[in-house]
This record gives sequence, structure tokens and C-alpha cells, in this order.
Amino acid sequence: MAIATVLIIALAVALAIILLHELTRYVLTFVFDLSNRLPASVSKSRVWIRSNSLRGRFAERYPSLTEFIRSRVDVRQPTGLPLSLMVIAAFYLAALFSGLTEDILEAQGTTHIDNFVNAALGSWRVEPLISASLWITALGSSPSAVAAVVIATGFLWSQRRLSTIFSLWITCLGAIASTSAGKFLIGRDRPTSELDITVMTSSFPSGHATTAMAVYGFIGYAIARNLPRIRDRFEIAYWTSILILFIGFSRIFLGVHYLTDVIGGFLVGGFWLLVGFAIAEWNGRNQIASTGGSLKMPGKTHTTE
Repeated sequence: MAIATVLIIALAVALAIILLHELTRYVLTFVFDLSNRLPASVSKSRVWIRSNSLRGRFAERYPSLTEFIRSRVDVRQPTGLPLSLMVIAAFYLAALFSGLTEDILEAQGTTHIDNFVNAALGSWRVEPLISASLWITALGSSPSAVAAVVIATGFLWSQRRLSTIFSLWITCLGAIASTSAGKFLIGRDRPTSELDITVMTSSFPSGHATTAMAVYGFIGYAIARNLPRIRDRFEIAYWTSILILFIGFSRIFLGVHYLTDVIGGFLVGGFWLLVGFAIAEWNGRNQIASTGGSLKMPGKTHTTE
């Protein structure tokens, strides 16, 4: 492939990433603004005002249930509505993975979309795109993931964020165990690769995709969690997502995984990532409560108010 063509492809990808960045930032800004205005609008609505007496009687009769519901929908606390949505999303991802697995087993090998994507990328598997994909895919390998987890553990330990370390390891070990079990139980054959790449394990789900989602996703969360500005958190989340997507796509481009393998890996990694988020937020809440309402971090003090 000519150098000019490679440069055009690289520029097109870079432009698409930048445009997606701006579009995502605009949409999230709109959603955050709407979520900030919505509670006030609802509390001033006629329906809400008229339901005051009904809600009061319900709270008086079922105080424990009322407090539980209130704590689960509290948008001001990470352990409120955000944690509730994480749990719901985790179960949803588990259901999606179950459905995807069933489809693959019923197809007895590959699906139409798998064969279509694999064939469409065949003519693009040339240098230097192959070398670039090999470099990217190495970021999702076991050695790279282990190194990233160990380094992240060291940084978190230096900040005394022990609950986050625990959540990180739960996320990573859970993702690895689930992927290994899936490969063993399903035993899907890998695509016939045109490249000189030998992989001994089964194809579904993709271990690289699972690792990328779980490891780099949680590290991105750990970095962004204590940043004061929402814009800074967005930047960490966005570019971490781009890295994860690139690692997953590299597996498909190299012909060592089908599209559904990578999607399955993302679902498994995403499930354990949300589990890790939930554990980290819950432990953080308990740590705040044990310190009398404040949690001190290097250079910051977070309060429950």
C-alpha cells in the first residue's frame, strides 16, 4: 500500500476521532445540563406537589423502604442513582452476553456479520497497517495488562487508596476468570488467518478485548475519579475508550478474532468494570462514613455534603 494512501487513512481516522470527541462532549454537556434542571422542574410540577400528601403517608407507613428508595435515586451521591444505574447496566450487559453466546452456539461457528467483516478487511491487511495493528494489539496482551495493573497498584498504594486497589484486582481477576471459562465452555474456532500469527486458545470471547475494557477502563476511572473538573474526567474517559476500541479492532483486523468475539469480550470486560465501579464507590462511601463524613486524599478533601 502506498505511503500516500496510509497517510490519507491516518488523517481520516484522526479527523473522525476529533469530530466524535466534539460531538460526544456536546451531547454530554446537554445531558448534564438537563439532569441538573430536571429535579427542580419535577419538584415544581403540579403532579409532584399534589402527591405530597400521598408520599408523606407512604413514608410514614414504610420508613425503611422510603429511605432505601431515596438513597437509590439520589443524584448527588455516587452511591445513589449512579450506583443504581451501574448495577442495572451490569445485569444488562450480562444478559446481552448470554444472548450473544446463544446466537453463536446456534450458528455452530460463525455468523453472517462475522464472515462479512472478516472478508471486507481482507484487502486491507497489508503493511504498514499490519505492523501498526500488531503494536496496538500488544497493549491488550497479558504482559502489558499485568504491567499496567502492577504500576496502577503502586500509584494507588502511594495514595492510600486501598479500596480502589481491591476493586481493581476484583475487576481484573473476574474478567480473566470469566473469559477463560467462556473460551473453555464454548470452544469456538478462530478464523483462518491470512497472516503468520499463531494463537492456541479458543476464539470467543476475545481475551484482548476483555482485558482492555476491564484493565484500562478501571485505570481510567481511578485517574478520573478524583479530578475536580468534569471536562478533565471526560477527556480521560474518552481517550481511554478510544484506546479500548483500537485494541478490539486490531484483533479483528489481524484476522485472529471475529467481530462477535470482540463484542463478547467488551461485554464481559464491561460487566466486571461496572462491578469494580460499584465496589469502589460502595467502599468509598463506607470509608467516608468511618472517618466522620470526610475522606482525605492527597491535596483534596471530599465531603458527603
